[in-house]
Amino acid sequence: MANAQKNGKYRTGSYCELNKNVENSRIYALVFLIFIVALAVFCRLYFFQVKNYNYYRALAENQHSLFRSLIPKRGEIFLKDRGALYPVAVNKETKMAYAVPKEIENAADASNILSDILGLDKDDLKTKLGEKDDMYEVLKHRLSEKEINEIKKSKLRGVRLADEDFRYYPAGELASHILGFVGWRDNEFGGRYGTELFFEDRLKGESGKLFQNKDASGKWIATGDREIAHAKDGDSLVLSLDHIVQYETEKLLASAIEKYQAERGAIIVMEAETGKILAMANYPSFNPNDYAKTEDMEAFRNLAVSDPYECGSVFKTFSLAAAIDSGKINANTTYIDTGAVSEAGYTIRNSDLKAYGKQTMTNVLEKSLNTGVIFAEKLTGNETFLDYMQKFGFGDLTNVDIFGEAAGDIKNLKNSKRNIEFFTASYGQGITVTPLQLISAYNVIANNGVLLKPQIVEKIMHSDETVSEIAPQEVRRVISQRSAYEIGQMLRSVVVKGHGKRADVQGYLVAGKTGTAQVASNKVKGYEEGKSIGSFAGFAPADNPKFTILVRLDDPKTVEWAESSAAPTFGELMKFLLEYYRIEPTEKYSSAELDKFNQEHNLRNYFIKKQEQKDDGNNQEKK
Repeated sequence: MANAQKNGKYRTGSYCELNKNVENSRIYALVFLIFIVALAVFCRLYFFQVKNYNYYRALAENQHSLFRSLIPKRGEIFLKDRGALYPVAVNKETKMAYAVPKEIENAADASNILSDILGLDKDDLKTKLGEKDDMYEVLKHRLSEKEINEIKKSKLRGVRLADEDFRYYPAGELASHILGFVGWRDNEFGGRYGTELFFEDRLKGESGKLFQNKDASGKWIATGDREIAHAKDGDSLVLSLDHIVQYETEKLLASAIEKYQAERGAIIVMEAETGKILAMANYPSFNPNDYAKTEDMEAFRNLAVSDPYECGSVFKTFSLAAAIDSGKINANTTYIDTGAVSEAGYTIRNSDLKAYGKQTMTNVLEKSLNTGVIFAEKLTGNETFLDYMQKFGFGDLTNVDIFGEAAGDIKNLKNSKRNIEFFTASYGQGITVTPLQLISAYNVIANNGVLLKPQIVEKIMHSDETVSEIAPQEVRRVISQRSAYEIGQMLRSVVVKGHGKRADVQGYLVAGKTGTAQVASNKVKGYEEGKSIGSFAGFAPADNPKFTILVRLDDPKTVEWAESSAAPTFGELMKFLLEYYRIEPTEKYSSAELDKFNQEHNLRNYFIKKQEQKDDGNNQEKK
């Protein structure tokens, strides 16, 4: 019994002791395992952050270098400036902030600090910085000087600065409607409006490509083979705009808007022989550097190309040009002005409600007689009239290299056989044209009867340092040289004796025509009461045209007629151009001498003879 008890006690004690030993072994194994894991983590951290710190730092920095090599530099835009180039859209260097999440010691603390410095959301930052396998995370582009300094002071491990470019417009509002701007839309960064958008494919260049080994999960192997196809930088553009002329044109337009209390306006200056646009100004304007601050989206519209309007009497030039070129009239053809024309239940009167009796076609332009251009249109015939208007370019795009061009509207002439539609069109109502179409058509007169494509880009400078020159482009002959010369001299008479006197420039032969048009209502059929658009279009010198100008002023409040608003604005700008380009004075006869020619000679034959003498002289010089 005693032995049994003794043996049982022994067996029980041995079991407890064995169980205790097993438990101790498990604890030791767990501790050992924790130790091994901790050692592995420590070694791993040591490997990344101490031993190979420089390698991974270089790798992270190389990610930005790689990023830079894959993103092309955007081409820049320049204006002409007395034989040199004037930059108006350039790439300016600044700093960006980026992070290397592998090096971030405490993502939460770093997110709080960076949120205060950069003004970014804390949670978004924490998510970015918490990606420990990520070697490169962009935090913010285009940092301010304050943000740059604060980042440097923070000395946050894993947060760095790098150089980058952003689009900058050093001239501010100058030519803003031509340039447009660069910005974001639908997660894509690129040109918005203007040249920046129209030439987006050329300016943005071609992005590079990266080929690199990946692991089984599809992730890049940092130390694997890598092939890079470097980006191709974008082309740069030299516009036909002259820096000084553009500046002066914008200044004169803003002054006219203020002086005549106009709602808005546009001015275009074209080189007569080439069709190159030397200036294109719009009001109101905007600063492309701060385009996001522009509250009214209408401010981005280029009125000169995107806003068709009923231009009024400035259109009469083309009605008479068609009649002259088709052989139906000449400058001295007469008719009896009764002050009104009745057609299809309508009565059309002269704008001043007067009747002038016997008048020549030159008188029709001088006094801007509606009845006179209707007389000429009747002789021309509706079909022929429409054909000439289309030849002048109305109803079609000019295909200028500017974003947002409108075609105007002459569909009522194409779709209707009613005379009334053609009668009103003959003096610029019932059809719409853009300022660009209008100046291009006037330039036909200045350019001996040939229509030129409006040109806005003069050179393309490629990334390989080659340059492509853009040659002027003839579209078609519209009227004969003789017809162009005759209508040009009639326009000169408008400036000398008609409603265009205030457009004249002392010492030069200026030719042009006014137009005061009603504004079609968007709410009801008809025109808005008390509103008008004043225009003046013309060129100089009349005997050897260098510049063609169109001025448009919408709803001027202080004057009623274009001869008191658009005409003097035209004259001031033309005077500047002739002096700036040092064009020699060309005035050869006075108003009294012009009257004498009209009385003693057939004006048509006189002008033709003078032109033929001029042509013979030019031919002799060439020989």
